[in-house]
Amino acid sequence: MAGMFITLEGIDGSGKTTLLQLMTDHLQALGHTVLPTREPGGSMAGARLRALLLESVFGTVDDRAEALLYAADRAFHVAEVIRPALQRGEIVISDRYIDSGLAYQGGGRGLSLEMLLQINSFAVNGLMPDITFWLDLPVETALARLCGERDRLEQENIDFFRRTAAVYQQLAMTQPQRFLRIDAVQAPQMVLMEIMRVLGPRLG
Repeated sequence: MAGMFITLEGIDGSGKTTLLQLMTDHLQALGHTVLPTREPGGSMAGARLRALLLESVFGTVDDRAEALLYAADRAFHVAEVIRPALQRGEIVISDRYIDSGLAYQGGGRGLSLEMLLQINSFAVNGLMPDITFWLDLPVETALARLCGERDRLEQENIDFFRRTAAVYQQLAMTQPQRFLRIDAVQAPQMVLMEIMRVLGPRLG
């Protein structure tokens, strides 16, 4: 496709939402057409699924049902938002994508990584990011950054997030051609500078 697909990954509190806005503003200032998006909830149908998945009012969700709902959200996201934007030649930056499914449902929930990869690969019809930036920082630091009312996943205990972070580390080690670790302890503007040092040559 003519566009570029970039994803931001990391546990809650790692700064993905802030960086998504910084990257969008910076790349647009350079003259690029950028589509910022997120998961869950990046499509119209996904917005409904996001409420079901994250709002505490809906109570607990079975682990397998949760994984399938995230995959369904991802399928809508790719078909309705991401792929059309890439075909238009745009830069798509997504706050979370398939790696979140592996890290959270595989590491956090303890479901089979192999099965999750099959489900999610089917959901996205083979579409993988051109590059993934993993915002890595200590779990304790990330959770301390969370403020205000926490959603259903943010209410999980610290061990849940340690297991999630461990899968991100595993993914970074096994897929170095796509997965780049970024030290997210540093200030957001420094994180942006580090990312642009990588993206700059690719964008010309």
